[in-house]
Amino acid sequence: MKHIGFLSFGHWTDHPSSATRSAADVLTQSIELAEAVEELGADGAYFRVHHFARQLASPFPLLAAVGARTSRIEIGTGVIDMRYENPAYMAEDAGAADLISGGRLQLGISRGSPEQVIEGYRHFDHVPATGEDDAAMARRHTARFLELLDGEGFAEPSPRPMFPNPPGLLRLEPHSPGLRRRIWWGAGSRATAEWTAAQGMNLMSSTLLTEDTGVPFHALQAEQIQRFRDAWSAAGHPWEPRVSVSRSIFPITDDRDRAYFGLETRSTDQVGILDGVRARFGKTYAGEIDEIVADLEGDTAIAAADTLLLTVPNQLGVEYNAHVVENVVQHVAPALGWR
Repeated sequence: MKHIGFLSFGHWTDHPSSATRSAADVLTQSIELAEAVEELGADGAYFRVHHFARQLASPFPLLAAVGARTSRIEIGTGVIDMRYENPAYMAEDAGAADLISGGRLQLGISRGSPEQVIEGYRHFDHVPATGEDDAAMARRHTARFLELLDGEGFAEPSPRPMFPNPPGLLRLEPHSPGLRRRIWWGAGSRATAEWTAAQGMNLMSSTLLTEDTGVPFHALQAEQIQRFRDAWSAAGHPWEPRVSVSRSIFPITDDRDRAYFGLETRSTDQVGILDGVRARFGKTYAGEIDEIVADLEGDTAIAAADTLLLTVPNQLGVEYNAHVVENVVQHVAPALGWR
């Protein structure tokens, strides 16, 4: 069985054609969509994080709310930009959200994507150390975050505490056992996937790879996944990792689908320049259900992954996005043997 969830970028636009006119709309509708897809039999609700944009940013209040209003689905991010994060405060927030959800948090983190502003992390008082660039700073923040999630005591207790302390050095609270194994790294290349495995994090791969070898996107991503699994085995971690891939999949079953995504039936991979490097973008899958099933059968990266995240057009509203997820979960997935 393949885990299937949605990934929302959480856009809002103050425009009559948008179902999300404000940040409040996005937040409340994100919770409502998570509830809806749980009822439909989907497995996860994931949210993108962008700063200085009219999109979802600080994820933990939303994750905690979704965790409180659902009972079964995984809740997660795809991804949190670690350049912006205070690892200690983040560990406390993540522990609290995970405990509220009953251990359902799947936290995707990474170095982040191109920013809305110049060196936005500096406005959060994070500055690369001497000899570091922003990517190295993100990995340093990540290393500390992972250490804190292990739950080992490290802080010397006060001799005159406000409340009695347990014996020994103190850890951050609340601590959620098991969360450390549910951290994912958003890897944009094959080399980064190998680094992810060495760190003992699950692999999250999106519809973009920051390299191009001339092969189709799914084939390059499948190679990335295989390199991750090989590096994981070499590292000798004592548990099995998970791998997720993101896809834009829109079965055309009614006039709304046709109006929104009919032109995407001709979609192909795209190659462009991102942050000065050649990158490959995966295509959108749109068409009648039997056409999508036939097309997806050839996607070797989805076949290699255990989790599929469906990118959803959140500005089209809860009802329509639930309709998209329902078509994939209840019609496409069974036809492919995923259900």
